[in-house]
Amino acid sequence: MRKAALLAIFAVLTMTADAQTRRPEQKGLTQVPGIRVGHFTLPGGLTGCTVVLADGEGAVGGVAQRGPAPGTRETDLLSPLNMVERVNAIVLSGGSAFGLDSAQGVMRYLEEKGIGFKTGAGVVPIVPGAVIFDLPFIGASKMRPTADCGYKAAAGASSNAVQEGNVGAGAGATVGKLGAFFNSPNATIKPMKAGIGSASIALPSGLIIGAIAVVNAVGDVVDPSTGQVVAGMRGADGKLADARKVLRAGIPGASRPAENTTIGVIATNARLSKTQVARVAMMADDGLARAIYPVHTQGDGDTVFALANGSWSGTPDLTMVGALAADVMAEAIVRAAVMAKSSGGLPSAADLGSVPARFR
Repeated sequence: MRKAALLAIFAVLTMTADAQTRRPEQKGLTQVPGIRVGHFTLPGGLTGCTVVLADGEGAVGGVAQRGPAPGTRETDLLSPLNMVERVNAIVLSGGSAFGLDSAQGVMRYLEEKGIGFKTGAGVVPIVPGAVIFDLPFIGASKMRPTADCGYKAAAGASSNAVQEGNVGAGAGATVGKLGAFFNSPNATIKPMKAGIGSASIALPSGLIIGAIAVVNAVGDVVDPSTGQVVAGMRGADGKLADARKVLRAGIPGASRPAENTTIGVIATNARLSKTQVARVAMMADDGLARAIYPVHTQGDGDTVFALANGSWSGTPDLTMVGALAADVMAEAIVRAAVMAKSSGGLPSAADLGSVPARFR
């Protein structure tokens, strides 16, 4: 009986995963009821911020922070050891540490709506966040996401299909920086444009899991279903060099510390405890390892948040939720490269003809 049940679950997962890979037009993170996403892209399209809102009383939150060069706020409160369980929003931003300012605007927006952790002195919105280092893409410009940008992103958040590519926090995202240096005309290795991507999966049982990812990695984006490099480091000829071949040839990487990062959010309608959500975040982080090579390097501050709002009445299997979270996170990362457009003198996957066949 147990074997038959496992086979049935495997069949459902296989069919659902196949259906997902055939549907590049999926709704993404907002397929999870009660989750809304808003972007604000600064004029010129060089940087911006993205806000994930958890409606109602918020969602139980967790985080996995494996990159050694993070730029984050309010991640300590997500520890299962600490008191506050629910968060009201997650902010993903460009602008490096300057971009953390955008979360203040989201707090102001939520406070105006009376949303947040209730105290004797009023509500305190719980808004963790993380940033990417896109300052080289911005160049000499001092354009960085501010509190006002965060406020506008939150005010514009909707449950429509997530906009992807060169928007919000993905506006200045780039990949393939293993040995690549911006603003250096003599550099023989060049990066590529990436952005923000989102993916989701819905099981017949009603369980839904979605992901959103801002991909600004040292490494290449690799399609885990085929092993194909989608976007990454380019050689002197402008073609994809493939970081796997470069490193196996013994050529050392030269990415600078604290100047990259992939950040993202997993959301589910499952009812999970704070400890369980933390486990889902950790399992979802494996999606980065499937779709980025190399990952969690000295130059990355990789951070994955997880949210569970409990709007589904079913009984969740934690292993299933975590495994699928890694799947959709990997797909969101691939989509971040696929949906990006050339910008700042850097080509996109579409320009190099490296978009996987299932997206064409």
